[in-house]
Amino acid sequence: MAKGRFFRVILWVLLGVFLLVGALVASIVVPILSSSPQGSSGQTLDVEGFPLSVTALGDDGRSRVLSAEVVGDPDRLLDTLTTGDRVVVSGSGYNPRFGIYVAICQVPADVSIRPGPCLGGVPSTEAGGEPGERAIEYAPSNWVNDDWAWRLFGARSFDSREEGTFSAYLEIVGAADENVDCRAVRCGLYTRNDHTALDDRVQDLYLPVAFTR
Repeated sequence: MAKGRFFRVILWVLLGVFLLVGALVASIVVPILSSSPQGSSGQTLDVEGFPLSVTALGDDGRSRVLSAEVVGDPDRLLDTLTTGDRVVVSGSGYNPRFGIYVAICQVPADVSIRPGPCLGGVPSTEAGGEPGERAIEYAPSNWVNDDWAWRLFGARSFDSREEGTFSAYLEIVGAADENVDCRAVRCGLYTRNDHTALDDRVQDLYLPVAFTR
């Protein structure tokens, strides 16, 4: 009798694990399979100067704002970035149904082309540790995704789903790496949809940047 009860407990545990894994896989796969391009962000590539904030009305009807501030020097423009600078990036009006990458990337030749490659590559998607969406952790690129499953893989959450606001923290590790040389090509501080909607350009906003060293 005890042996039969033991096996029933094992079966229930295995069933629970199976359902948990199934829910995790579904939460990851379903958004990718169900996403469809929403169009353009509404921002053109000919941004004048080096503004600290831009606004664009996307084809999805959302008005998005992207802003940046160099830590310790809030009035400094983004045309004098140097190694070691830290930049706080904020946005509003974004669609929290889709995750975004925040990074300095090569400006494409056309708004229909995905921005990139990017300094530091895409953020790490390795699982580990507790989701620290509120922690301030500077990195060459940031990943914002409100799905609980992706937060297990290192994504930050949106600050407010209703307002589509987020905060990201970039550390400038140089003007060039193995991905792109921003001394030789035009670059910008970009937001773009993450790997769950790679071909959707509706959240592609950018602030032009330049480096002094």
